[in-house]
Amino acid sequence: MNPPCGRCNKPVYPTEKINCLDKFWHKGCFSCEVCKMALSMNNYKGFDKKPYCSMHYPKTSFTIVTDTPENLRLKQQTMLNSQALYKEDFEKNKGKGFSVVTDTPEMQRLKKTQDQISNIKYHEEFEKSKIRSDAPPPENRQDYEDQPSNPGRFSQPAVQMRPAAVAPPGGGKRYQALYSYMAAEADEVSLQEGDLILDVEPIDEGWVFGCNQRTGQRGMLPANYVRPV
Repeated sequence: MNPPCGRCNKPVYPTEKINCLDKFWHKGCFSCEVCKMALSMNNYKGFDKKPYCSMHYPKTSFTIVTDTPENLRLKQQTMLNSQALYKEDFEKNKGKGFSVVTDTPEMQRLKKTQDQISNIKYHEEFEKSKIRSDAPPPENRQDYEDQPSNPGRFSQPAVQMRPAAVAPPGGGKRYQALYSYMAAEADEVSLQEGDLILDVEPIDEGWVFGCNQRTGQRGMLPANYVRPV
């Protein structure tokens, strides 16, 4: 028995049968529902088991839900459930510390950059502290702060306030200069590191009197710039 056509309901014979959209159609009946344009298996669009051309194919659109009392009640109930779940989740996770951050390639790159910056800062601070530790401490910090800076070496110790120059009798000890020193007064002796000082006699705390063997100059010089030999 031949099945009926999906449009005209007349029997469809095998020579003119088109099987599509779960129905059988005559070739002449297989046309657009709107404009009646003849269609084929290559250019039809099916909607609700009916053929359409691409121009009249029904457009799908969202339906607007009316805010009925029932819908408003469901919306409010959903919000309450969401707040209850959020509060429950917050109470469970409270006190557990920070959340675990995924170790992504971007996070690994940032971590590596931060480690490099930390290492650079550490080495800078280490070098600064090393320079500060190499300089000998001044014998009197307050006197050091009160004195103007000397044009000698960077790490030279402080020079204390000295008394008036009075030449002591000869026969003193021999000293050697640890640092270079530029005389600030006419009765002082300039030094270069390694100079040998003869006939050294202490004058006051922080100052001695002696003769620079290299220059032959006699006068006052800071005691913490020389050491006995």
